[in-house]
Amino acid sequence: MDDAERKLSPQETLRLIEQQGSVAANRLTPDPVPHYLAWGVAWLVGYSALFLHHGLSGTPYAPIPFPLVLALLFGSMLAATLVSALTIWQLGSPVRGASQQRGTMYGLAWFFGSLAVWVAGIRFAPQLPSAEGSLLWASLSMTVVAVLYMAGGAIWLLRSMFVFGAGLAVLNAIGTVAGPGWHALLMSLGAGGGSIAAGLLLRRSAGR
Repeated sequence: MDDAERKLSPQETLRLIEQQGSVAANRLTPDPVPHYLAWGVAWLVGYSALFLHHGLSGTPYAPIPFPLVLALLFGSMLAATLVSALTIWQLGSPVRGASQQRGTMYGLAWFFGSLAVWVAGIRFAPQLPSAEGSLLWASLSMTVVAVLYMAGGAIWLLRSMFVFGAGLAVLNAIGTVAGPGWHALLMSLGAGGGSIAAGLLLRRSAGR
């Protein structure tokens, strides 16, 4: 009797089921690495420019015009948003049911959270000095990001995602109290550098 006609033992059947389950999970699970790397680069570039513009003591380290700072900050974040949208689309497109609904609602939470930040920033930032206005924008944005990371970790039971969001919340609170320059520095190194490190660690783990 050749191999094609040989019946599999219970152990071999279980091993085959586990292998096929792993293959299916890999196909249906989106790669989180581009998301972490894209946002890491966006925060590193955008908040570094903001830090150079404000300086720790209110004295700019580099004569970067504020419109250019905003263009770098929001332009890089827009690019990262597109990458994240693609990741969420990959999560929802191959599956149906509760998983798709959960991913769709989570994506909408990012949209409506960002919309709330824009409304608050447009309403209150013009009434503040330039540095404090930019701090308002930055701190509100990172508050929404931190909360949604923690919410995502709770929804999908991803402890690393929840811990990363909690870390962002702590850094954001410390930077907001310390001032615009310190906030930009913490977000650049902590949020940007931390997100890049998380993406590289995930890529390394996937490779192993």
